[in-house]
Amino acid sequence: MIHAQQAIQPLETIRAAAEDHVRTQLGAGGDVAVSAGSLDPRLRLAPCAGPLEASSMPAGLRAARVTVGVRCTQGATWTVYVPVSIESEVQVLVLRHAAARGAQLTEADVMVQTRRVPGFGGGYVADPRQLAGRTLRRPLPAGAVLTPDALEADIVVRRGQQVTLLAASNGIQVRASGRALADGRAGERLKVQNERSNVVVEGVVESPGVIRVTP
Repeated sequence: MIHAQQAIQPLETIRAAAEDHVRTQLGAGGDVAVSAGSLDPRLRLAPCAGPLEASSMPAGLRAARVTVGVRCTQGATWTVYVPVSIESEVQVLVLRHAAARGAQLTEADVMVQTRRVPGFGGGYVADPRQLAGRTLRRPLPAGAVLTPDALEADIVVRRGQQVTLLAASNGIQVRASGRALADGRAGERLKVQNERSNVVVEGVVESPGVIRVTP
């Protein structure tokens, strides 16, 4: 006797439900690509008699990868968890040539390209103006995509350099001459020796050659 093949739920419908859910939740446009991962082909699920229901954690939708629960509640009861990848097409700055650590990049050193990246494209340098006042933290090869963590603020005070100390007292700003005891970048704390009193004080690098003394 030949038995009729038991009907099963097509796995592609489950993947499609997961993708549709993510697109709907994101309001994704053409610059965002959503792709459900493969499911185990050995999975045999009873066909659902109604529409598939999908859900996910809202916070997870801001990540590059999210897990979507797809379930059936009509005619059969089952839930499948589907991994879904999110990618975006964004403009990024790419090095035209290899650059050494400490290099001060300009617009001539980079080119703007559109790349597909995981997630929503945050964490990339997209505007050449963002290179101003910054140097490479580490050497990078030609074609490398620039990220903020690859750059650091320029050293604007050098060890042994004569600097101006600024301090506020009773609403009056006092200036003094000092000598930097280390290299410093804008916003960093730095020890400086007052040239008149020889007292070592600590301040914040405010601008090239200027240290604001803090309590």
